[in-house]
Amino acid sequence: MAKKVNEKVTIFALGGVGEIGKNMYVVQCGNDIVIVDCGLKFPEEEMLGVDVVIPDISYLIENKEKIRGVLITHGHEDHIGGLSYVLKQVNMPVYATKLTLGLIDNKLKEAGILGDTKRILIDEKSNVKLGKLTATFFRTNHSIPDSVGVCIDTPEGLVVHTGDFKFDHTPVDMQQSDFHVMAEIGSKGVVALLSDSTNAERPGFTPSEKTVGVELEEVFHKAEQRVVVATFASNIHRIQQVFDAAYKTNRKITVMGRSMVNNINIATELGYLNFPEGMLIEPDEVNKLPANQVVVLSTGSQGEPMSALTRMARSTHRKVDILPGDTVVIAATPIPGNEKFVGRVVDELYRLGANVIYGPGSVSGVHVSGHGSQEELKLMLNLLRPKYFIPIHGEYRMLRHHGLLAEQMGIDPEHIFICDNGDTVELQNGTARKGAKVQAGNVLIDGLGVGDVGNIVLRDRKLLSQDGILVVVVTLSKQEGKVLSGPDIISRGFVYVRESEDLMDEANKIVSNTLTKLMNENVNEWASLKNHVKESLGRFLYEQTRRRPMILPIIMEV
Repeated sequence: MAKKVNEKVTIFALGGVGEIGKNMYVVQCGNDIVIVDCGLKFPEEEMLGVDVVIPDISYLIENKEKIRGVLITHGHEDHIGGLSYVLKQVNMPVYATKLTLGLIDNKLKEAGILGDTKRILIDEKSNVKLGKLTATFFRTNHSIPDSVGVCIDTPEGLVVHTGDFKFDHTPVDMQQSDFHVMAEIGSKGVVALLSDSTNAERPGFTPSEKTVGVELEEVFHKAEQRVVVATFASNIHRIQQVFDAAYKTNRKITVMGRSMVNNINIATELGYLNFPEGMLIEPDEVNKLPANQVVVLSTGSQGEPMSALTRMARSTHRKVDILPGDTVVIAATPIPGNEKFVGRVVDELYRLGANVIYGPGSVSGVHVSGHGSQEELKLMLNLLRPKYFIPIHGEYRMLRHHGLLAEQMGIDPEHIFICDNGDTVELQNGTARKGAKVQAGNVLIDGLGVGDVGNIVLRDRKLLSQDGILVVVVTLSKQEGKVLSGPDIISRGFVYVRESEDLMDEANKIVSNTLTKLMNENVNEWASLKNHVKESLGRFLYEQTRRRPMILPIIMEV
């Protein structure tokens, strides 16, 4: 009798492997697709003018009739931030826990698609049928409440996605990780594990979030004037500890930054943030209270140019000025790439006479990571004991380190898949192998434009930012074949015209001579005229200035 061949299960990431952010993972079995997370990431330095980056979802658009839903592990931007963009192109049910759903609802409302989106509340006891696939959940600890891992039951066995996690034995909300559920899943047999790699290079254990509360309380006690605390707006546990420390030291709190205000309102409404009535004050009241009775809770821990903390540091905030003797606590570590911005803000705060507490958690004590270090990653591998292992959530070196940890734990190196976005892992009849690549990449969002900024536009922006632009305006006579007016040369970001008149006069002559020569040779195609002007003028300007501005010829015929 012929051996029954199971339907193939395919696993891949559209974002979130080999990078930090824009997490999106896909599990597909036949005509059923389940997505885990839908995040964004903030632009890299060379992405000039870009606001945010989301995954390329071309594959999902092509297969949208197969999508059964998106399961969200927790409420951080790199896991929910892409939803308001993606749901406009692919309408699908969204499954999330209570706080996560509250944060998502706020985003969808702002995007005007709340009424069009089916949203389903889940918890760690939920069981969700998604075509041939079934999803269950288990509670994890992270730097935001209501975080869960996902277990997807497939014809090939259990596929587990950990979400972002650490093992915190004394969490702020006393909701420990579901060790017993993870062990139970492990005993049933996990065919593939996708696990968080963010801290795979860091030995030992990640300290408990509770340690930050102790440190904050001490800082508040010692501070003789106002305390400004900047942290991630979504770190509800950290925010709770700021409220607790303020209460114990008899201080009132005012909140700065739109995302911080929104998240505190949502978390308070849903019961995830608790503080006595009257503790919150309006920004206008800050200067009416004694300085040693005030805490300013603010956005800007990443040195974002328009954030509340950055504006305070530059003395451009409308409500709060940093005064000599104020204490500023930056309760976060910079995301890779943001170090320069944070350093600049710290410098400016010191110039204003503030005492600044910042730096890695081990140095300052006011920050701990929400991600597990090596010993916790090993514990997760031990609890779930997967047959195949796919490290996710992290830059390539982190994935490699996590892979090496899995090898130390006894997983066959042939069973460890270090992937890039778009790489597929196919499971069939108990065996896994690399499959065909699917389209994956970045979609850049600039203002209201989604995906209309690509490599060519970025290249032009880079060129403009380096050497500026020269616009050459010329009017030609169609009948007579000669220059009627111009050339007029307009310089922006290249040279200061009033101090470079000789250069501009010479540039004018070069353009005139080039056009006259071409027209005498009966060359009158616009493209050809423009190219010759660009080449001759570009060559001349490089010889004179060693700069290559963008040259934009505008030729009009009358």
